[in-house]
Amino acid sequence: MNLANRITVARILLVPIIMFFLLIKVKFPHIRIEEFSITYNQIIAALIFIIAASTDSLDGYIARKRKLVTNLGKLLDPLADKLLVTAVLVSLVEMDKVDAWIVIVIISREWAVTGLRQIALLEGTVMAASKWGKAKTAAQITAIIALLINNFPFTFIDFPFDVIASWVAAIITMYSGIEYFVKNKHVIDFSEKSQ
Repeated sequence: MNLANRITVARILLVPIIMFFLLIKVKFPHIRIEEFSITYNQIIAALIFIIAASTDSLDGYIARKRKLVTNLGKLLDPLADKLLVTAVLVSLVEMDKVDAWIVIVIISREWAVTGLRQIALLEGTVMAASKWGKAKTAAQITAIIALLINNFPFTFIDFPFDVIASWVAAIITMYSGIEYFVKNKHVIDFSEKSQ
C-alpha cells in the first residue's frame, strides 16, 4: 500500500461522503442570489468531488514518477474512477438534475471498457488511454460540476450549460467507448479454443 495507492483508496472513501451530502434528507440553508439558489450541502459535495477528481491525475503521476506502479494500483485506480462518477451521477438522477438515460449511457460505457481492460490485463496487454478517453473524463467532470452547482454562473444569462455539458459528456463517452472496442477488438477472441 504505497502513497499512490493510498491516494486512490482515499478517492474511494470520499464517495460515500459526497453521497451523504447530496442525498441526506436534512434541510440545509440556501444561498440565494437573485433567481439562483444552491444549498450548502451541494457546495460541500461539489468541492469534495473536485478534490476527489483531481486525485486521479495525482496518484497516476506519483506512481509513474516514483516507480510505484503495482497490480493493486492498476485494479484500484479505474475502479475508484468508476465508483466516483457512478455514485455522483446516480445521486444527480435521484435529485432530478440529469436524465437517467444519459447516466445509463455513461455507466454502461465505463463498465464495458473496464471489463475490456481487465480482459486485456489477463492477456498481458495494457490498454493505454486514448485522447478520446481523456476528453471523455474531462467532459464528464465538467458536466457533473455544472450539475452539482446548479448551472452557476450560466443560470444568470439563462444558458443551459449543465444540460449541454451532460449531452456532450454522453456523446463523447459513447464515441470513446466505441473507439476502445474497435481499436482493441483483438483482445476479445470469440473463436472456440480447445479445452
